Amino acid sequence: MKLATLINSVVIISALALTSGVAKAESPTNNNYADAGQTNIAINSNTLSSNSQNASYLTPFNLVSLAYQGGLEQEGIPSGGTLIFERQNRNIVAEDLVKAAVSANKLPPQILNDRNYLSAVKSQFTSLSRDFSN
Repeated sequence: MKLATLINSVVIISALALTSGVAKAESPTNNNYADAGQTNIAINSNTLSSNSQNASYLTPFNLVSLAYQGGLEQEGIPSGGTLIFERQNRNIVAEDLVKAAVSANKLPPQILNDRNYLSAVKSQFTSLSRDFSN
């Protein structure tokens, strides 16, 4: 194994270990996302760009970490190495993670229309799979 690959793997594993609480993130207590005038907040969240109407959600990094740790398995998203393998074979894409999180009430449905959020999830997801492919 190349030294750079080993270092990248250690960094990724460490980052995932540090976010172990993400998989246990609670859904907002009020799951009524249909009310567009209401802001819902999820645990372990950061505020997104102005396009997201000042609401708070799981960060793209936390969403990818949640999936990697098995927090979206009930929605059909595999965890760990299987997730990375499926990403590398293009069987799972970033939009699938976001749709699964919406289905699990971890994100509101309107996030599916936020191009900045989807792009950031894609970047984080690609980064994760790239570090394990070298």
